[in-house]
Amino acid sequence: MTSDENTDETTEHRDGEATASEDDADSQRTDGGDRAAGDDDAELTHVDETGDVQMVDVGSKPDSKRRAVARGEIHLSASTIGAIRSDAVEKGDVLATARIGAVQAVKHTWETIPMCHQIPITNVDTDFDVREECVRLTVTVETTGKTGCEMEALEGVTTGLNVVWDMVKAAEKDGSGQYPGTRIGGVEVLTKEKRRVDESD
Repeated sequence: MTSDENTDETTEHRDGEATASEDDADSQRTDGGDRAAGDDDAELTHVDETGDVQMVDVGSKPDSKRRAVARGEIHLSASTIGAIRSDAVEKGDVLATARIGAVQAVKHTWETIPMCHQIPITNVDTDFDVREECVRLTVTVETTGKTGCEMEALEGVTTGLNVVWDMVKAAEKDGSGQYPGTRIGGVEVLTKEKRRVDESD
């Protein structure tokens, strides 16, 4: 993406209500991204005036090209990492199966997150990085539509890592059938972008 294409990019919440001023406010927070103390004007757009949950109406918004990247990792034993690298896991190809699970999760996010819109997914990219103590998964999702795709990216990451866990759980269990060293963590949205449909690629 060129510098010209970046001119209209903005961070936007999935409900489509974030503005440039909200982005500026986020950049000034020192509490790790949470709402600032005393921010009584923060609007919860998925809740109506009576407190009932609602899907946000995005029908009047113009279509934009949108892209979100999320990442997470699953910590595993050294022997399990070795088995993944040598394709020696009894259930089969761990990463190929997890990749399918991640893509399927992206496409079905609207069915599992109650207030998400069903959006047209134009591309999903999954990148697995097998490290010494963990498998890191990065999922990139692209769409052209009226609302963002960060929830789809997050769903892809969490489901993909869950599939890894399922594929290797026999190797990760201890003598009592527990998982003392297996854990999923570090799940985060790395970037979220949008630009006008009429911008040149």
